[in-house]
Amino acid sequence: MRVSPAIGDDRLARRTFLGNAARAAFGLTLLESVTGRASAAADTVAGGVNVITLMMRGAMSHIDTFDPKPGREEQGETASIATKLPGVRFGEHLPRLAGLADRLAIIRSLTTETGAHEQGTYLMRTSYPQLNSIRHPSFGSWAVHVLGKRSRDLPGYVLVGNGNEHPGCGFLDPAVTPVPLADPARGLENISRPAYLSQANFERRLALADRIDGDFKQQYAGRQIEAYDRMYADAVRLMGSGDLAAFDIAREDEQTRERYGRSRLGQGCLLARRLVESGVRCVEVEMGGWDMHRELWEELPGKVGELDAALAALLEDLEARGLLGSTLVVLATEFGRSPKINENAGRDHHPAVFSAVLAGAGVKPGVVHGASDAGGRVPDRDAVSVADFNATIAAACGLPWDKEFVAPNGRPFKIGNDGKPITAVLTG
Repeated sequence: MRVSPAIGDDRLARRTFLGNAARAAFGLTLLESVTGRASAAADTVAGGVNVITLMMRGAMSHIDTFDPKPGREEQGETASIATKLPGVRFGEHLPRLAGLADRLAIIRSLTTETGAHEQGTYLMRTSYPQLNSIRHPSFGSWAVHVLGKRSRDLPGYVLVGNGNEHPGCGFLDPAVTPVPLADPARGLENISRPAYLSQANFERRLALADRIDGDFKQQYAGRQIEAYDRMYADAVRLMGSGDLAAFDIAREDEQTRERYGRSRLGQGCLLARRLVESGVRCVEVEMGGWDMHRELWEELPGKVGELDAALAALLEDLEARGLLGSTLVVLATEFGRSPKINENAGRDHHPAVFSAVLAGAGVKPGVVHGASDAGGRVPDRDAVSVADFNATIAAACGLPWDKEFVAPNGRPFKIGNDGKPITAVLTG
């Protein structure tokens, strides 16, 4: 005998569906976020610079990629190749990026004291050390907070990856939390209206739910409830929007998908291009697997090859579509890997010096800033802190990198902490 669901079960199903839709489309639930008193600019629709960040999690080896040491014992089995910039060489597994080196700003003197993955990644994303007392905003959340959204329906910030340990919006409004999207090939999930509901019935249920929740909202009125309501409203609006097509990379032709590479990173970069093109302000794409303590030369060629194909295709596409001048592309990692090869034919953690790459909006092309010493152990000149690096990104985007914002605990914070932009790589 079939038992009809109770009213409570139906209400639970409704809440579960909308909760999934809101979480998928607009980030974490309110209880998983930290709010602040600063007013979010995420409700506005504005122009300005877009940001695509490629975060290489696990610590990418600088010597095997953008800062090789040809002829040195430290170089190991990775050969180096010439690039389009005279006298500048890359690791051999970056041939496409070597051909685009005249469009890149390469920073070879990043340095940090943080040699643990979680803390190093947090620092790179926020410019602040990880604390128990407060959660700092990630750069993408800062950008949406200050610059606003570019699309009424699409989210301002999308994270392509597992999102583990991501700082999210920190103490800012939950509206600037990144939308998590685990698999670029599957797109944005849990945002379709249930097949058993007509549009009219769906709207009636939303109205009923709003009335049922009225007493609760009145009793606990405040920024958190308002932000949660806005998140639900945005999710519902997105469900009926034609802009959802931006998340569907299956609409791209096979040749384009192959050019980016069929890896998770390659397809994530293709999705990032589609999202920015459609009006998403910030996209972060994660790529893990760089923690190569053993058998580095078995794992590294494939990993670096995926990066080479994905980033090269992204830069070429952005330029061909007239978007590179308004989009800043950032390639970052939490620290470097040791010049010395260990007993397991791998490289260990090395925070003393590492490399990063910038391209596009606000950045001079064909620039190499700073240098590591002959063995790739420490900065030889023009050392760059993580805060300096993020202040440079902020300056390239036109963000107020030196302005103080007050967090809920009353303490002032800056985008990029107290870092100073690297003027040598900026166009302004």
